[in-house]
Amino acid sequence: MGNLIAKIVSTGAYLPEKILSNKDLESMVDTSDEWITTRTGIKTRHIAESTQSTSDLGVLAAKKALERSGLKKEEIQAIIVATITPDMLFPSTACFIQKKLGLMHIPCMDISAACTGYIYALILASQLIKSNAFKNILVIAAEKMSAITDWQDRSTCVRFGDGAGAAVVSSQRGDMEIGEFFIGADARFTDILNIPAGGSFCPATEDTVKKRLHYIKMTGQEVFKNAVRYMYESAEKVLKKSGLRVEEIDCLLPHQANIRIISAVAKRLNIKEENIYLNVQKCGNMSAASSSVGLDSILSEKKDVKNILMVAFGAGLTYGALILKRINREK
Repeated sequence: MGNLIAKIVSTGAYLPEKILSNKDLESMVDTSDEWITTRTGIKTRHIAESTQSTSDLGVLAAKKALERSGLKKEEIQAIIVATITPDMLFPSTACFIQKKLGLMHIPCMDISAACTGYIYALILASQLIKSNAFKNILVIAAEKMSAITDWQDRSTCVRFGDGAGAAVVSSQRGDMEIGEFFIGADARFTDILNIPAGGSFCPATEDTVKKRLHYIKMTGQEVFKNAVRYMYESAEKVLKKSGLRVEEIDCLLPHQANIRIISAVAKRLNIKEENIYLNVQKCGNMSAASSSVGLDSILSEKKDVKNILMVAFGAGLTYGALILKRINREK
């Protein structure tokens, strides 16, 4: 059998047509374009229709990835979905996507690792490929963040957007290897970024709804400080594991939470500005979908990119980094 390599065959992405600008937000809450831009770097974000669910977004991204893969639908053997905005608590969003794509009778699972979810999902898929359990896996990160955003809270509502990205991971074809990785979590900080109500700990009641406890709550300064720390440390550890120097990274794909976080991490890593991928200004923070949409953009637009460093952090706090590297097709 030899040493199997997990490779990305193709990617796809979907962004809803509706765009919410900072100017639009000025009429909704007490904020300004200058305040939002200075603190987050965000100018616009995409917002899904009320009739669209997370699985709908994921399906649209997945269809593009499947079409580009050259694989027959029947060759997909598993579906992994990273999301914190599932269609329902159960069944999994992956099951809804399976039904809508017609990929019946294959295993489906969701991963809840917040903004680090796509890295977690790609790593899981790569290990399943390397163990020869599956040959082709559909990996999706999809988020409808607008559904869990409190549009009365000016500190959080300016940050989030909706979107989805997908990748086909395979042992059989593709020229972008899923390489070394580092992932972790620090559960001491579960209280600084969460949705307090709606789970078994605090079930939905009339009181939880009145108190708006079913929306994102965030302690901004703590999130910022830990995000910079853990993204930098994760990147350093995965670079060491891979043997790559910073100078050999053609593209840094950081989680698109906040331009100041991204800038701080890049500065500590000493990565050139032109080698940093950004979509936060156009899309806002799409949680797990930020990385998946970004990766699709990079692989579609930068054909000569060889080494990509993905790094992210999310509620939990989860964190991680992953190396993607171009290889010869004959491998």
